[in-house]
Order: sequence, then structure tokens, then C-alpha cells
Amino acid sequence: MLSNVLSSIDGVAQYPVISLLIFVPFFLAVAVWIVRLDRGYIHHMSRLPLEESGAAPQDTETTP
Repeated sequence: MLSNVLSSIDGVAQYPVISLLIFVPFFLAVAVWIVRLDRGYIHHMSRLPLEESGAAPQDTETTP
């Protein structure tokens, strides 16, 4: 049934090609961005959840 529905759509073969043309440059751009990241920045960001000073601010208001 699905093949009958898809075959009735004009130009349906273009959608996978367009999707691939969008995905590949995006994937390559993200891969290049990750490779070029500074190692110190990556280490700093990975340590943030473990640091005490990076904790969420505490509520200073007192409630009755």
C-alpha cells in the first residue's frame, strides 16, 4: 500500500536526494567544527557539572 501511495506522488525520487544534499554538508560542518575545537575548552566544559562553584544560585529570599 505504501508503495502505491509513494508512486502516485510526482517527483518523489527527488526528496531523498535533497535530504542527502542537506545532511552531508551539515554533518561535515559539524565534524569539522568538533575537530577544530580547543581541547582546553572541551576539558573546561566537561568539568562544569562536577565543580562546586558552578552550582545553581541558591534562593536568598526567606519565606515565612
